[in-house]
Amino acid sequence: MKKAIGFIEFKSIPIGIESTDQMLKSGNVELISATPLCPGKYVTLITGDVGAVRSSIKNGEQVGGIYVLESHVIPNIHQAVLPALVGSGEDVEVKSLGIIETINAISSIVVADTAVKASNIQLIEVRMARGLGGKAFVVLTGEVSSVKSAVKSAEAAMRDYGVITSSTVIPSPHKDIRKIVL
Repeated sequence: MKKAIGFIEFKSIPIGIESTDQMLKSGNVELISATPLCPGKYVTLITGDVGAVRSSIKNGEQVGGIYVLESHVIPNIHQAVLPALVGSGEDVEVKSLGIIETINAISSIVVADTAVKASNIQLIEVRMARGLGGKAFVVLTGEVSSVKSAVKSAEAAMRDYGVITSSTVIPSPHKDIRKIVL
């Protein structure tokens, strides 16, 4: 079976926690993260086989009801996305930087998956919404042309949803910028 990731963003912290509990009890899934985010939201991320993740997300949506802001399942998540969610890119050689900002946490994961599947880049981090007013951003690296291609692909894929607020590509970033990002 292929590895999938599922996520739900709630507009209630208590209901988010209750729904997360039900999601974990209802299927053979693994919790990646469940945390409150700004401004007063709660996001749950799970992983597992596609069928189990879909079923678990459906149960979370039922429990969450009107408190569910958004949910999504990526059935064949790129293997680089999960480590980027926990910020494990410290040992990455930074040739150029691509940074894509999104309006919410969930869209940043879709953007990261799209970018890494579109071009030969490395994901450094998917940083979600703590202290960012509910926003999130994706940081990636690679050859300048590959990073530009990945950013353009993510922007094109998400254009109809209006979730990308800004993006940039920085060729050969200064060593102090590398410290900030890593």
